[in-house]
Amino acid sequence: MLRIWKATINSRNGLAFAFRSEQAVREEIFALLASLPLAWLIGATAMRAVELVCSVAFVLTVELLNTAIEKLADRLTMDHDKQIGRVKDMGSAAVGVALLMAGAFWIIAIIERLGFI
Repeated sequence: MLRIWKATINSRNGLAFAFRSEQAVREEIFALLASLPLAWLIGATAMRAVELVCSVAFVLTVELLNTAIEKLADRLTMDHDKQIGRVKDMGSAAVGVALLMAGAFWIIAIIERLGFI
């Protein structure tokens, strides 16, 4: 039980640091909070609403991983390094893919709610 408590504290600390230091994380947390009521309005079923919220939470998860990669890379060197730049670009691409996925879920849910499918 103590291990779970310590892991929870570490997770909270990581989220708080990311929130303080990264604008993208703040924006995605805001989007996640906004998605809670919107998903229940847009989702045709309870399961669809959960899927919509989870898709936004997934974007936040990928952003947190990308932020961790960037912070670690910046800790290694602040000099321009081609390979580190590529790693950062791949992290950014992962966020982009997650955003596209979430966008697709939301667009399909809106189309479904409007009765087109």
